[in-house]
Amino acid sequence: MTAFHRSALARVGVVALLAAGGLATVAAPAYAADGADLALTPISSELAKGVKAAKAKPFKFTVDNTRSTVDAKGVSYTVDTSRLKKNKVGVLVPDGCQVQGRKFTCPLGDVPAGTSEDFGVPLFSTGGRGDAGTLVVTINSATSDPQPLDNEVEHEITVTKPGYDLTSWVQDVNANVVVNGVKGDDPDLRPVRPGETVPLDWAVYNDGSRKATGLSYVLTLPAGVTFATLPDTCEQQTFGGIAQALCQDDGAVIKPGEYYTADIKVTVGADVTEPVLRVGELFAQGLDGSAGQPEEQPELATSAQRKSFTETDEVDNQAIFDVFVDLTVQPSPTPTATPSPSGSATPGATTSPTAGGGSGGGLPVTGVQAGLIGGIGGIILLAGGALLVLSRRRKVVLVAPGDEKSTD
Repeated sequence: MTAFHRSALARVGVVALLAAGGLATVAAPAYAADGADLALTPISSELAKGVKAAKAKPFKFTVDNTRSTVDAKGVSYTVDTSRLKKNKVGVLVPDGCQVQGRKFTCPLGDVPAGTSEDFGVPLFSTGGRGDAGTLVVTINSATSDPQPLDNEVEHEITVTKPGYDLTSWVQDVNANVVVNGVKGDDPDLRPVRPGETVPLDWAVYNDGSRKATGLSYVLTLPAGVTFATLPDTCEQQTFGGIAQALCQDDGAVIKPGEYYTADIKVTVGADVTEPVLRVGELFAQGLDGSAGQPEEQPELATSAQRKSFTETDEVDNQAIFDVFVDLTVQPSPTPTATPSPSGSATPGATTSPTAGGGSGGGLPVTGVQAGLIGGIGGIILLAGGALLVLSRRRKVVLVAPGDEKSTD
């Protein structure tokens, strides 16, 4: 699982440093009781020119603890911005982090064995396009690590042409989740009881410098979990025993700093036997064409257009999540599913990620097999195109963050 707080940028301090991100892979044998074998992997790679500090893009990084059976305690990450180009990119320091020169260190919390945690480094554009230098990020833990060499990455940052930039986030499924655009500020989380139905907190943010029009997304649930409520812009199917929702909202308009979400509820099976169900996935793509300004009332993209999206950074269009189950209680009755309104794009200050561990109610978002699952979303999107024949187009109405509700 992973943790990321979208609300943190709203509380970000005055400290602004210059920075940017990179690329890494992990592959190693599992380790047992000799330590927690953590690995750090960058997810986001590019920043659109024109992204302002007030709507900075949280560059995703994953702290992976799926190769060991030991919980990592007291994990933190340190960001070194000294090798970034000040005339290209800037970084905001999340609230709660300690600054020392051109570095800052933020607490992430505990990362249980078999899970992962995400955090985001909020970047914004300060100049033109091109190479923006190197962001050096290091993770540390109070638990010993038998393979510490993959605890640091040097991530090259590139500023690209202006454009929209969708970033997907899903909170790990627990009970008592507050549905608020994956802010990760839930006060009283607990595992879901078998047979219980709970809401899914998910959002697709536009972290770019131009609006996105039209949205297609695929939501895949872990085995043992089914959909109880879906928007009427979705079609549901079962793929290899896995529940999937294939959704397309041609009328969605997501401006920079806003996010798209919809009312979705899921039910944990009454017969599940595992305390953590993995892996769920959200994969999203925009639908507008490759050239020109998008229309407020977008047309459905052609297959040719789908091959030439103006998306700035597609790598972080995917989010991975887990479902936590309370096996100590009797199953809860499963309510009858009822259809919900279509999704809505919601303004929200694009905020920098803040620290938050899995055990501290942080925003769980990614999983270990991100590399393996990375292509699944795209494949499903293409294969599911024939299923996305919607009876009518919908226009999304934007509402204030404090008045979030779906409207036609």
